[in-house]
Amino acid sequence: MSNALLLLPDFLLIVCGFCICRYTALDRPVWEAAERLVYYVLFPVLLFNSIVRSPLQPAQTLSLAASGVGMLLVGIALSYALRRGPGVDARLHASGAQTAFRFNSFIALALAERLGGQQGVAWMALLIALGVPLCNVAAVWPLARHGGHSYAREIVRNPLIVSTVAGLIANLAGLQFPEAVATTLQRIGVAALPVGLMAVGAGLRVAGLRAAPGLAAAFLSIRHAVLPAVAIGLTAVLALPLAQRDIVVLFAAMPTASSAYVLAARMGGDGAYVAGLVTLSTLLGMLSIPIWLAVLAALPS
Repeated sequence: MSNALLLLPDFLLIVCGFCICRYTALDRPVWEAAERLVYYVLFPVLLFNSIVRSPLQPAQTLSLAASGVGMLLVGIALSYALRRGPGVDARLHASGAQTAFRFNSFIALALAERLGGQQGVAWMALLIALGVPLCNVAAVWPLARHGGHSYAREIVRNPLIVSTVAGLIANLAGLQFPEAVATTLQRIGVAALPVGLMAVGAGLRVAGLRAAPGLAAAFLSIRHAVLPAVAIGLTAVLALPLAQRDIVVLFAAMPTASSAYVLAARMGGDGAYVAGLVTLSTLLGMLSIPIWLAVLAALPS
């Protein structure tokens, strides 16, 4: 099965969410509540459970982790550098910078399972565990600085950071849950992916990009062109096995996080602009992910 067909079921869930929101009585208020449920409950539980159940094996995954973190650091540096460009609106930059390096974890975990099975999910969970705190810290910094928010308070209150840190602590401590608790956590996590993907589709809208289309193009170029190319280079330099290279490049090619809109709106940024960036990034991801995986497959091993 080609990469495009492999990824199609998950992209169809996004299309379903868009159609249900636009053409049925289940409109935006319903999906706004669903987004909050996913962001504050379902996805943190999925992330926590994935990290707890995945053997981290630092010695065997050091190169994998280094390539993922290195790629994200490049994205953060490039997005911050755009602030120095002529005529860049400070509020729009503070709101949209996160979309150049944050990633949609719903899509990442769903596609990792299709691409690499349970081992692919474990590797992706490690990248997410490392990437979520880094990206959320980097996303909150310009918004907190621009809006006068308490930076430390925003970090401590972020549910993705809290669940990641809790999962890592539980993993390192060897925590084991009773079967009933483990099953409950697993079922909550399973609900996160389809609901999260449909919520991504329900939130698609592009009108806000008119405020600064050039800046938007720069953010999305970093997200969908520069970072996958950087990931291919890093995985080659670090000599990752082919299966791990697939996961890292998939991670790098992800559309931006749908929760970027929630963060920008909650911290006084330009929510409409970020919603447009998330929408266009999601649509670009449907095209770019199969393309980058095909590019990787065509390269000499």
